[in-house]
Amino acid sequence: MLPLESSLLGLPRYELLSMEGRTTIRIRARCLSPPECPRCQGQKHWIKDRFTRTFRHEDWGTRRVYLEMEARKFLCRSCGRSFHERFPGVLPRRRYSEAFRRSVVWAHREGIPQRVLSRQHRLGQATVERWTHELTEVKLRERESDFCPRILGIDEHFFTRKDGYATTLCDLEHHRIFDVVLGRSQEKLDAYFRHLLGRSRVELVCMDLSGPYRKIVRDFFPHARIVTDRFHVIRLVGRAFRKTWAAIDSRLPGEPGLRSLLRAHAWLLTRDQAARLKEYLDRHPVIGVLHAMKNGLDRLLLVKHRTRRQCRALIPRLLETSRRLRESKLRPLVTLGKTLEDWKEEIARMWRYTRNNGITEGFHTKMEMIQRRAYGFRNFENYRLRVRSLCGG
Repeated sequence: MLPLESSLLGLPRYELLSMEGRTTIRIRARCLSPPECPRCQGQKHWIKDRFTRTFRHEDWGTRRVYLEMEARKFLCRSCGRSFHERFPGVLPRRRYSEAFRRSVVWAHREGIPQRVLSRQHRLGQATVERWTHELTEVKLRERESDFCPRILGIDEHFFTRKDGYATTLCDLEHHRIFDVVLGRSQEKLDAYFRHLLGRSRVELVCMDLSGPYRKIVRDFFPHARIVTDRFHVIRLVGRAFRKTWAAIDSRLPGEPGLRSLLRAHAWLLTRDQAARLKEYLDRHPVIGVLHAMKNGLDRLLLVKHRTRRQCRALIPRLLETSRRLRESKLRPLVTLGKTLEDWKEEIARMWRYTRNNGITEGFHTKMEMIQRRAYGFRNFENYRLRVRSLCGG
């Protein structure tokens, strides 16, 4: 059980001498830790002077707390250096305890503006911003030597109009953001991935159908297998067929009810919805054939948890569907068939590996909230520090 002094102050090895005040509390305390020379770590000293050191501590509710410490100036008998007494929880030459700085930074991260915190705690707005960066860098310094995660998710998100897009690297195994890099082209990302630690330990990389990302993974992750994100593949299939249906039936874009029925999976429709859709497809047999092809492809792409032997049996169906699409002479379907042919290995791995980028997309939503709270970021390094601190686990 913690002593009363440690429970009240949240600091170890302190002895309370007195406490007074109502709206503003002043606490006189004394440190019980033996003084240690910062140069030689000796503990034999002469006392040269005594003085009082006052610094701001973490608030108690709405009441400000100030600590008045009995400090001493020492002369080390081992190395002859003079130094001031240091206190646990307070950095040298600081007028605020680390607990108070953390409380201000945490309130700012939760969305309280710098102007409000500045007025509430009688601080400068630049001080709040500086503390935020300092404590964020301290937290990230512990992860500077982190190696690449075993299962990696790569995706892009929009940063600013000036700087364009940024690349998100997500640890899908531990559900945390590994890093954020400015840019999404191979030219901008080449230098970063070249100096990345632990690239050889990456086993699986999940991504959308992005050519530059695939080339980066093949160049810098020698033992990694690429798995496409199932959501992006099915969305690509749906867009291609919707463009084809709209080209065949010019009235279809003006009928939102029928469009939603065509987009939906046929096995999820109710009886009334299936009857209405069948009535429309009977009037347009070509769209009916394409609709049946789309549902068959969707069923094939939604297959999960298959063994290696079962995946081999499914590959001919994927290749046959890709061939039929390329021979259809309809531009959207031809493009879709070429894409499926180009990404056939990565798509086939979806049947065996169930990893997807849903975790990364969820973090993108959180990163948008971080930008919104800060009313946008101009400096990418500030944005990267904030994201790694709040989304890095």
